[in-house]
Amino acid sequence: MDIQEYISSGILELYVYGALTEAESREVTKVLKEHSEIRKEVEEIEVALQKLSSAVAPTYNAEALLASIKQKLSNKSGSGVVHIDRKKSTPWVSYIGWAASLLLLVGLFFLLNDNNELRQQLNSEKARSAKMEQQIADAREDAEKTEELLAVLRDKEVTKIPLQGQNVDPGAFAAVYWNKKENTAYIDAKDLPEPPRGKVYQVWSLKLDPLTPTSIGLLDGYTMDENKIFMLENANESEAFGITLEPQGGSESPTMDQLYVLGAVAAP
Repeated sequence: MDIQEYISSGILELYVYGALTEAESREVTKVLKEHSEIRKEVEEIEVALQKLSSAVAPTYNAEALLASIKQKLSNKSGSGVVHIDRKKSTPWVSYIGWAASLLLLVGLFFLLNDNNELRQQLNSEKARSAKMEQQIADAREDAEKTEELLAVLRDKEVTKIPLQGQNVDPGAFAAVYWNKKENTAYIDAKDLPEPPRGKVYQVWSLKLDPLTPTSIGLLDGYTMDENKIFMLENANESEAFGITLEPQGGSESPTMDQLYVLGAVAAP
């Protein structure tokens, strides 16, 4: 810790005048216990303020004046003067003291404002830094996912099955990357239309003779997924794949008039 820099920062004056937040005051108190030089500086600031209060009004209690100044600062009001009833006229030296106290109050007001602005800037920088760190983490995660997908698509054990658009939407298209050895199927659904509210795409593994559909999963979170690639488990002896649009939560059997894409697995 750079003690001189800490002393010159102005935080000790704000601590003596009671202008810090509760958390900041606790932190300064902790520093005082650890560093005698800083503790001595605080004592000197307190003595200087008491001398100033004596010069301003020698017949009044210095602690009362200090409390009044602290109250002024806590209200963040730089206008007005601390009023104390006096029993006799004030000598000219007291007017100098009053002027000095006014200058002190104005100086503390601006110091407090600067401290608040600095705190706001620091919080803003922290928020910006956190946002940037999150963006970097997201970019790194996206890169890792991309590498993983590329490895999957290039695996020699993977079979690609194109799924062509059907009557409900002839322009629709999807693809299944099926790794029969690992019982996984990656569904590339980028060219499917966005499902309406309350609907979800459901993927079916099909046996053709007789026609037997088996659900292998839903494309949940379709709207939120940027890549539109979904991994599903498929341990079936699939001869074809189809994707239908179903009510949220899926159906026990496919709704055939909502069959969007269909494709057969090529014979080995």
